[in-house]
Amino acid sequence: MSARIDARGLSCPQPVVLVKREMEKMGKGTLEVLVDTVTARENVSRLARSFGYQVTVEEKGSEFLLKLLKEVTL
Repeated sequence: MSARIDARGLSCPQPVVLVKREMEKMGKGTLEVLVDTVTARENVSRLARSFGYQVTVEEKGSEFLLKLLKEVTL
């Protein structure tokens, strides 16, 4: 499963709340999150890691694309 959240223009904790809701629904898969502040980047990354997601960040100008990946282990 994969999903994408555009959290640009939202102030914390809104991006974190949106991402947490989506991660709880997904359970596993890839979630892409677009944010436009360093604070949101750090807070979303921290949350994702605490849920067991691998986090990669791509800087795109003044925005950040976070790719959150959680795979099922058998």
